[in-house]
Amino acid sequence: MVTLTREQLEERLVALHQASLEIVSNLSLDAVLQRLIELACAQVDAEYGLLGIVNEEGQLVHFVQTGMNTAQVAKMSHPPRGLGLIGALQRERKPIRIVSIDNDPRSVGFPEHHPHMYSFLGVPIIQGGQVLGQLYLTNKKTWHEFTEDDERIIEMLAAYAASAITNARLYEGILQRDKALQQRNEDLMLTNDIAATLASSLDLEQILERTLQRIMAYLHVEAGEIWLCEEDEPFLRMALHKGEDADAFWSRNVFKFGEGLIGLVAAQGQIVVSTDLANDARYLRPSVIEAGFRSMIGVPLIARQGKVVGVAGLVSRQPRPFAEREIFLLRSIGVWAGTAIENAWLHRRAQQMAVLEERERIGMDLHDGIIQSIYAVGLVLDYARVSLHENPDQALEKINQAINGLNRAIRDIRAYILDLRPREFHEREGLVSSLQRLVDEFRANSTIPITFSLPEDTFEDLPAANATALFHICQEALANIAKHSQATQATLTLWSTPERVLLEISDNGRGFDLARMSTTLGHGLSNMHRRARRVGGDVEITSEVGEGATIMAWIPRQA
Repeated sequence: MVTLTREQLEERLVALHQASLEIVSNLSLDAVLQRLIELACAQVDAEYGLLGIVNEEGQLVHFVQTGMNTAQVAKMSHPPRGLGLIGALQRERKPIRIVSIDNDPRSVGFPEHHPHMYSFLGVPIIQGGQVLGQLYLTNKKTWHEFTEDDERIIEMLAAYAASAITNARLYEGILQRDKALQQRNEDLMLTNDIAATLASSLDLEQILERTLQRIMAYLHVEAGEIWLCEEDEPFLRMALHKGEDADAFWSRNVFKFGEGLIGLVAAQGQIVVSTDLANDARYLRPSVIEAGFRSMIGVPLIARQGKVVGVAGLVSRQPRPFAEREIFLLRSIGVWAGTAIENAWLHRRAQQMAVLEERERIGMDLHDGIIQSIYAVGLVLDYARVSLHENPDQALEKINQAINGLNRAIRDIRAYILDLRPREFHEREGLVSSLQRLVDEFRANSTIPITFSLPEDTFEDLPAANATALFHICQEALANIAKHSQATQATLTLWSTPERVLLEISDNGRGFDLARMSTTLGHGLSNMHRRARRVGGDVEITSEVGEGATIMAWIPRQA
């Protein structure tokens, strides 16, 4: 039995105090455990020492050792596996101290080239009833076996080791949570950035460019592409590529739904990941594989009601796995981008419709305004031609009238070019005065007598758009009577109700067959209906062959 001297006891106390200070001041688990195993060997004169950590299943997952050099460790076929005496410490949960390892039946599992060991002292590392690992020492140098004093000092160091492991795990948990929080903040910054980008633009090219650029930077991939669905066709066409080896990617720029990885993403509406493109039969672009790309993730771009409008493909040269957090984030970005793409398409279509409507309005305004004025000039000149021999003075007057009419038409054309709107109806004149002007022009340019019945109402509260519509309807109707009716009498009547303003234009001319007429065949009748309906009104036409025609137009008094 070896008895410790006073000096040795003091040295052990100092060493234990120093160990406790190091545990408190050092959060590096490996450094603390290495210091503890070296201190344990020094305190009990052991040649070899090992401190191992186990997981919840009792498997040895990490260890530090002292006594063997790097060359000795490299010769062994495998590291410690937690069998033999190490496993016994795990099961028995109490110290084990034996004189000869060779004579103990629990001693198994030594790998080839393992140094020979004889005396053994092992202590389980326990915290709160849970076994965290083991600390064991072999080959006491100054005695044939380890003593009870040795066992007590190692138990104290094992308690220190338990605190060190617990603190390190807590610290590691804090670091992981901090990393997760930092990553979450980065994800949030990305989502906010993309959301702001998509919300600030309706330009399709800008949306695609910015979205792909930010996703590539976030995932650190070398190439990316965006495919868009063809309208009403089961095809996808590549709209944008960014990154390396563009020629390899553009080698194929069309896929059917369900064809290849891109088509599969579009058909399923789900994210598809491949970490080995070379051996993935679904990937149908060998030029990309030859360029060295190895992994890909395809993200569906989903608009409203789950409609897939495109696919984003992110491609890497590394066999890159994509974390669940990244997949969730990409799925959200795919929905935002899909909605933004659909909005851009709708905006573009709205612009196209606006252009078509403006063209239609220009044609209608030209027909109702300037063309009618020019036609009136033609009627005046025709009247002058007839009167040239019988009444030269009257013919000259009509020619001067035609010249003035042409000058007014030229002014109207110039004004129309400047603001793309005819200036036939003048809001300052009001509806009644403007209609009276049309009647006066009709009388001056036509031989057909016309009666204009005026109401007492001045319609000053009538919205300008409503009055303009009624003015042009009247203008078109009078022009048709002058050109086509061959009538001997025309009547124009204007009256109102509390909700409507009504205008009736009738003639006793040759009329026409309504069953054979279509408002889509000619500009005149079609324009009447469109103008009335644009302000919430309507036009009714009645006519029979040989019985003249009546046009009844009404518009609301309010906008």
